[in-house]
Amino acid sequence: MTKPALLMTGRMMKLIEEQLDEAFTVHRLAQPADLEETLAKAGESIEAICTGGHTGVKVDDALMARLPKLKIIGNFGVGYDSVDAAAAGKRGIIVTNTPDVLTEEVADTTLGLLLMTVRELSQAERWLRDGKWATEGDYPLTQASLRDRSVGILGMGRIGMAIARRLEAFGVPISYCTRRRREDLPYPYYPTAVELAKAVDTLIVITPGGPETKNIVDAAVLEALGPRGILINMARGTCVDEQALINALRNRTIHAAGLDVFVNEPRINPEFLTLPNAVLLPHVGSASVYTRNKMGQLVVDNLKAYLERKPPLTPVAETPFTSW
Repeated sequence: MTKPALLMTGRMMKLIEEQLDEAFTVHRLAQPADLEETLAKAGESIEAICTGGHTGVKVDDALMARLPKLKIIGNFGVGYDSVDAAAAGKRGIIVTNTPDVLTEEVADTTLGLLLMTVRELSQAERWLRDGKWATEGDYPLTQASLRDRSVGILGMGRIGMAIARRLEAFGVPISYCTRRRREDLPYPYYPTAVELAKAVDTLIVITPGGPETKNIVDAAVLEALGPRGILINMARGTCVDEQALINALRNRTIHAAGLDVFVNEPRINPEFLTLPNAVLLPHVGSASVYTRNKMGQLVVDNLKAYLERKPPLTPVAETPFTSW
């Protein structure tokens, strides 16, 4: 029996590729430029897509329109801003993502990046490695400490909640900003990013990506955060106006920033590399074998649910499941 056709928009982890090869006839893109050739060859037969923001392919309405048999899009990652889920919903196409399985890992990484940034731990390690401890003495005392700080969380979904639980253990006051106040939370609520930034000196960004949150942290937010301010971005690079952030770091409008995500990653703005008050990580929020395996298996299980005509495990809000 002929297996259903699936478009894989870029390289995926071995766990995903092996299982999908067994279940589907897989058409792989070695690079985004291969899309046209693949569509010409197999577009009429493709019923499923396996994708992720890392592949560089936008699964937009124009692409969906060229895939008349498309029923499901399995996205690797909790964020799915590279998929036009609203357009998929109008077309009756299910979009799935990988929530929950990466929540705790990303929250762990967030606290690690926060500590690295506040206490300048990566700079202190370089001091040791460069031999300065022996030749110049102790690393200078850090101006910042968590002991006298208050933290604002911009975005209070699953990961934001997990971050808040960890911050409570540190004894740090917490405030938050989301589109709507959550009545189940005891923390002070602020309706805008600027108001939140005015109320705290440490801002953690953990919102979804996409047009609604593009540059939600702009020059006004950074100005409100102030000279003691520390920004941590674990969301998407697009959530921060990067030039405004670079200017704020260079001019000491804020004290420091810790970034795990960037616009145009992995080809990040080289100006970041010149800033001594920026701690930079290569998008490693969920990057452990344990967590990535959980994410990969969830991608597979969602796509195989379509083959078995079972409900998908984690459809996104824009594409609620009714039937195949």
